[in-house]
Order: sequence, then structure tokens, then C-alpha cells
Amino acid sequence: MIMRNAAAIYFIKQYQRLDPQYLVCVGLSPALLSAPTEGERAMRVKIAESLKTAMKAQDKHRLPTLRLIQAAIHDRDIANRGAGKEPASDEEILQILAKMVKQREESAKAFEDGKRPELAAQERGEMEIIRGFLPTQLDDAAVTAAAREAIAATGAASQKDMGKVIAALKQKYAGQMDFGKASGIVKGLLQ
Repeated sequence: MIMRNAAAIYFIKQYQRLDPQYLVCVGLSPALLSAPTEGERAMRVKIAESLKTAMKAQDKHRLPTLRLIQAAIHDRDIANRGAGKEPASDEEILQILAKMVKQREESAKAFEDGKRPELAAQERGEMEIIRGFLPTQLDDAAVTAAAREAIAATGAASQKDMGKVIAALKQKYAGQMDFGKASGIVKGLLQ
């Protein structure tokens, strides 16, 4: 993505050198000019740098997990492209990572139930690597306080308004709480 911006800038400068009266090339593709910058894709850059570091260090534990994260993000990008949307944003990447953590929690529990502690330990190791990219999770007291605040902000009075409250929580605390637990807390507060 960044290379496209650099290519566009180089192309414009070369075009201006040939004809200085023009500031922008008419034939320049809008895709080149609207390519995301580094600041807009901070999560992607952070994950790519971690992957590069793990590859250089030949870290056999982190490398497969980081590749799985990259693959999941790439899959979302492909799905978005098919729907005519932009590549996955940082918020979508946080959702992907939260989903991956939840999948590994379920897998670890299944492996423990199946008397496979070594596989459960591997899943927990992957969870910790993925959690390293997520913001810190709120504890139950903080989730309850946030739920009370969201209920007050939305003016929710009954369980029919639960959707509004959860939407407000998702907007403000994306990636910081388990919304399954938050839903139970909101339901209890609205009774």
C-alpha cells in the first residue's frame, strides 16, 4: 500500500518535471492517490513487524501464530474486496483477533475435556501471542460500570433496549471486553 503512494508521488514529480505548469496528472489513478498511509494501518504494520522479527529470530512458537493472523486478515481483505469495500480497518482487525482468541479458548477447553493437555497448552500459548496485539481487557467491575454508563447514555429502560446498549458498548469499547459477558451483565442490569 505504501509503495503505491510512493509510486504516485514519484510519477507526479516526474510529470511536473516535464511540464511544470501542471500540478496533478489527469491520468493518475485515484487508487494510487487514495492508498492508505502507515498511520491508517497501524495494526497491520505492528503485526507485519512482529512477523518479520519472529522470522529473523526463527521463533518456532510465534511464527505460525503470526502467519495465521496475517492469513485471517488477508481473508477478510479478500471478502471485503469481493463486496466492494476497503481493506480491513484496525477495528476489523481487532474483531478478527478477538474472534481468534475466543476460538482458541474453546479449543483449549475441548482439548482439556479430551485429555489432551499438550494441545490445550499450545492453544493457550497462541492465545497469549494474539492477546499481545489486543488492548487490555476490562475486568468484570469495569464492564459493569461501562454497562451502567451505556444504559444511562442510551436511556434504556427494559430488555427491549439491550441492542442499543450493546451497540454503544461495541462502539466505545471495541476489543476491550467480551461482549457475550457484557450482554449478560446488561441483561441483569435491565431487569
